[in-house]
Amino acid sequence: MSLVTDFYAGRKVLITGGVGFIGSNLAHRLVERGAEVVVVDSMLRQYGARLENLDGIAERVDVNFSDVRDAHSLGYLVQGKDLIFSLAGQVSHIDSMRDPMTDLEINCHSQLSLLECCRRENPGVKIVFASTRQVYGRPRYLPVDEVHPVDPVDVNGINKFAAERYYSLYDKIHGVRSVSLRLTNTYGPRMDLVSDTKGFVGIFVRRALRGETIRVYGGGEQRRDFNYVDDVVDALLAAGANDAVYGDVFNLGHPKPLTLLEFVEALHEVADFEHEIVPFPPDAKAIDIGDYYGDFSKFQAATSWRPRVDVAAGLRQTLEYHRRLGVPDGSEA
Repeated sequence: MSLVTDFYAGRKVLITGGVGFIGSNLAHRLVERGAEVVVVDSMLRQYGARLENLDGIAERVDVNFSDVRDAHSLGYLVQGKDLIFSLAGQVSHIDSMRDPMTDLEINCHSQLSLLECCRRENPGVKIVFASTRQVYGRPRYLPVDEVHPVDPVDVNGINKFAAERYYSLYDKIHGVRSVSLRLTNTYGPRMDLVSDTKGFVGIFVRRALRGETIRVYGGGEQRRDFNYVDDVVDALLAAGANDAVYGDVFNLGHPKPLTLLEFVEALHEVADFEHEIVPFPPDAKAIDIGDYYGDFSKFQAATSWRPRVDVAAGLRQTLEYHRRLGVPDGSEA
C-alpha cells in the first residue's frame, strides 16, 4: 500500500514519460488514488514507451503524444497542474557516451525548458524529478549518502546532475518547488525488456524468461541495490505530497544490496537458464562504477519511506507479469 492515501484525490497531475516503465506504473497508482492524470510521451520505442503499459486505465487518463524537447507544447501542458512528475529521460549510460548531444537535449536542456515553462505559466506547481545514482560516479565509501562527492563517469550522470542543480536553483530563486530523487536499479512490471543498453537488469530478466544464457560481466561480485517499481512509485508519491522535501535531493535504495551473482541466483528461483562469467566489453568497463548501494535514511527521515519488497518477491512478480504479457525478442549486446 502506498504511503500516501488521499492526498492525490482530485489533484491535476502531469507525468512526462508517462507511457514508459516507471511513468506508467505511477499513472496506474495515481488513477487509483483519484487524480486527474495527463501523460505526455514521445513514444520513442528505444526509451521503453508501450501503449500496453496503460491497459486498464487508458480511458481514465489523457495521453498527449509530444516530446519534452518541444517547449511550445510543454508550455501548454504545464498549465493548471498541481504536480508534475518529470520522468521523461534518456537513461542509458552507454548511449549517453555514444550520442552525448541527445542525452544533453533530453536530460538537461529539456529539464531547464520545463522549469522555464513552469516559471512563466504555472509558478505554483510542484515538480518531482527522477534523477540517478549515476551522478556519484565510483563510490569512495559505502553506503553512499547525499554528501558523497559527485563525480560522474559518463555523460548521463553529468547531465542529470546539471538538471538537479537547475531544479534546486529554480526552487530557491523563482519559487518553483521541486525535489530530485536519485533512483537506483529499478525493476518490475512494465519494464523495458527490449533494450540492450539500459543496464543489466532488463537484459537479465529478458534472457531468464527466454531460457537463454545470462552473461555476467567481470567477476559478478559487484554489489548493487535494487528497488521494485511499486516502492519507487511510493517514493515519488511521498515526495510529491511532502512540502518539507522541496529544494533538496534524496537517495533511494534498499537495505539489502546484492552481488550480481546473488541477483542471478534470485532469478534462478523463478526461471530456468544458464549463466556465465565473461570479461567486460571495453565501452562498458570504461564507465563501470564497481560496487554501489545507497543510504536512503535521509529520505526515510523526511517521508517515512522505506522499500517494502525484497528482490525474491519482486522478481517473482516481475516474471509473472511479463510471462502473461509475452516475452519480447532481443539479443544481448
